[in-house]
Amino acid sequence: MAQPNPLTQPSPNADTHVGAHTKQPAPHGAAFPPFESHTFLSQLLWLALSFGLLYYLMDKVALPRIQAILHERSNRLSADLEEAQRMKVEADTAGAAYEKSLSDAQGKARDIAQETRNALTAEAETKRKALEAELNQKLAAAEATIRTRTQDAMSNVRGIASETASAIVERLTGQAPDQASLDRALDRAVTAH
Repeated sequence: MAQPNPLTQPSPNADTHVGAHTKQPAPHGAAFPPFESHTFLSQLLWLALSFGLLYYLMDKVALPRIQAILHERSNRLSADLEEAQRMKVEADTAGAAYEKSLSDAQGKARDIAQETRNALTAEAETKRKALEAELNQKLAAAEATIRTRTQDAMSNVRGIASETASAIVERLTGQAPDQASLDRALDRAVTAH
């Protein structure tokens, strides 16, 4: 069984109130209610009151708050900018001091390096001179020793040559040569070379 639709069914009380508050449908050519001429005065009055109230609220409440916020923000920005400028000046001063101390330290390091280099050069020169003197002494002593040994060897060579020549002459001739003749022959052989 189908249920009756409450929207299409008349309510039971509909007949009792039918004539009391009946609205007539607007005719099809009626104007838009705000544009009807008989309501202009009341609309203008309400517009003026609404605008005045809104202007008063904006002037006394909203705009002072916005202005206070903008003023505070402006003050904060200017304070932050001043603080940033002060910190920049401090950073520049610290940077300049750092650069100066760095250049001073580099200058001192160069001076210390030069002093050390000079001291090491002087020390090396002193050691070199001492070693040269010691080597010259040793060289002189070695040369003297060589001269002495050369003279000894030469005297021994002359004796060996004399003995060898005597032995050769004796072996060849069967007779030993006299020492004076042998010395003269050796002197001639030495001067020839």
